Amino acid sequence: MISRLQNIFRVADLRNKVLFTILIVAVYRLGSHVPAPYVAFDQIQALKESAEDGGGVALLNLFSGGALTNVAIFALGIMPYITSSIIMQLLSVVIPKIEQWQSEGQPGQKKITQATRYMTVSLALLQSTGIVFALHNGSGGFFFNNNRGLDLIPNFNTWRVMLIVITLTAGTAFIMWLGELISQRGIGNGMSILIFASVVSRLPADGSAIWSEKSIFTFFVVIAMAIAMIVGIVFVESGQRRIPVQFAKRVVGRRMYGGQSTYIPLKVNQSGVIPIIFASSVLYFPTLISSSLPWDWLGNNIDKYFVGQGQTSWIYIVFYTALIIFFAYFYTAISFNPAQQADIIRRQGGFIPGIRPGPPTEAYLGKTLNRITLPGSAFLAAIALVPLLVFKFWDISQFPFGGTSILITVGVALETMKQIDSQLMMRNYEGFLA
Repeated sequence: MISRLQNIFRVADLRNKVLFTILIVAVYRLGSHVPAPYVAFDQIQALKESAEDGGGVALLNLFSGGALTNVAIFALGIMPYITSSIIMQLLSVVIPKIEQWQSEGQPGQKKITQATRYMTVSLALLQSTGIVFALHNGSGGFFFNNNRGLDLIPNFNTWRVMLIVITLTAGTAFIMWLGELISQRGIGNGMSILIFASVVSRLPADGSAIWSEKSIFTFFVVIAMAIAMIVGIVFVESGQRRIPVQFAKRVVGRRMYGGQSTYIPLKVNQSGVIPIIFASSVLYFPTLISSSLPWDWLGNNIDKYFVGQGQTSWIYIVFYTALIIFFAYFYTAISFNPAQQADIIRRQGGFIPGIRPGPPTEAYLGKTLNRITLPGSAFLAAIALVPLLVFKFWDISQFPFGGTSILITVGVALETMKQIDSQLMMRNYEGFLA
């Protein structure tokens, strides 16, 4: 391992990319602690306690690396960009123009990226405005589960609202620029690296909280559970169903083309962590609705089953599992189109052995994809629910997104290591995964 790390720094180009990525991540983490203007920092501790109780702010706080509960200039984190990217991918199914851009290659991808940027800034404006008013009013279970009525922005006026909204929106645009810099001049996918940095930055604080809350035995059992989850995630993330494709031989002039064989890799977990994010977001809607309605009985029931310790109730678990499985199939159906893939194979003169080209190939791909998506979605549900149940058993209030955190961390680490490996292999060095 040490020799392979040394290989990275022996190659000047790769060394510069790694150091540049570390520098950008350091700038990103610094911005997560630079405070936004006109915020009452003596009351921020209440916001942090709300995030620890598992309110709606906890998911946003996970992806911002704690910047949201610090009310920093990077408080929105990378979530507006994630949301915009997902929306653009969903719109490509219903808007032919976006689907046409996807088929145009690099020029079309530039148009999609530009549209994603504009949508990110628009969402950041909306989210920052909502966050400012929520922090001022202190109302709504989305931010405050047990401390409603707090005012984190005293002397509230139009000028202060505009300044804070512009600051948070500019912070999101700056984060987006940092991610693109990493993609262009660093190593790995820029946005994924920033998400990785946000998630990893929360692990020491959550681990120390478990250490202080419970015994040493409990702490090491949690660590062992995390290691077992990492092994399982690596195993499932690396798992794929390889569908063989054979290309027929063609004679053009005096030359013979084709006759080669390849395969289509279908991952067991085709959708990644997206279903968990979608399911978590949907399950926060009842909290938002209850906070805007004057009915106390509705708010009490929603707090009982969907907020804090209510997240370990059977109602929450059943809904959470069903939503994860549904969104896994939904996102997989969007990201992989069997009809399009079957048409590409047919036009290139290929076929799957034993399967006729055209509609039979499409049906075969769809059936295979549905069969491998079920265990992948069940795995995602287990990763999301096992930490909740274990922490409920030991009455641990910290680390509410343990499974999601580990899944994101391992997934990004694997992809980055593959990119580093490919760079080392090009220069005749042995990589990490060799």
